[in-house]
Amino acid sequence: MRRLCFSLICAVLPLPALAQSYLAVNRLNVVPISATSFEVIEGRGEGARGMWCAAADYVLNGQRQSGNPRLYVQSPRGPSVTVAGRKGAVFTTDASSLPDGPKQSYSVSVRTAGLGLPLAHAYQFCKDYQIELEDILLRRADQ
Repeated sequence: MRRLCFSLICAVLPLPALAQSYLAVNRLNVVPISATSFEVIEGRGEGARGMWCAAADYVLNGQRQSGNPRLYVQSPRGPSVTVAGRKGAVFTTDASSLPDGPKQSYSVSVRTAGLGLPLAHAYQFCKDYQIELEDILLRRADQ
């Protein structure tokens, strides 16, 4: 009986962390860490664009922030800090929490701490996952 109870407790313990996560439009999990930082868990073969999309979707729809704050990579892609055995990147909206301050880049990456994008720019990467009604209607007209 003890083994059964212990097994049940061990199986249920990871669930609270998953219950608090946010599922972004591209089906990546976003796990809040603090009021201004959160981790995007890598998955489904998504690259940097997908991770930036998930971060922007979380800020806009999960946290319901308005305006156009900048998103920054606080901790670059590596072993997850919230989910054991996974890879992820920690993002923040607070530039003062960056270890070396904000950095400028012309490429979209999650491998360098401090890189930032405006929220609206990062959310543009989510357009890849949204099907417009016009796309469906035009596809039918071509057939």
